[in-house]
Amino acid sequence: MKTQSKGKAGEDKAATYLEQKGHVIIKRNFYNRYGEIDIISLDGDELVFTEVKARQRDIETALSSISRSKRRKLSKSAMLFLTAHDEYGDFVTRFDVIVLTDTPDQIYHLENAFTPDLIQ
Repeated sequence: MKTQSKGKAGEDKAATYLEQKGHVIIKRNFYNRYGEIDIISLDGDELVFTEVKARQRDIETALSSISRSKRRKLSKSAMLFLTAHDEYGDFVTRFDVIVLTDTPDQIYHLENAFTPDLIQ
């Protein structure tokens, strides 16, 4: 399976997992000038921006791949989303990470994985 289709399959699995946990998916693959947010969802009164890392051997490898630069881009992307969708302006926001490992096949969901990083 090609990397792109593996990534899509991982995002599909993550979205299904979030829906089973009660999230309402608002948007997938929100592209903008800073990059992409994999999944945007509502979890009760929280607006959740989720980064999905699939095909990682372990959780540490996945988390280390989310650099300060990546966190900054995700934060800026979230701000662009909120600017374009003022109906979510009153929601508390959080940044989650979902890691899908292939050895063994598991899902790790880290809520509040990081705080917004908007420092230049």
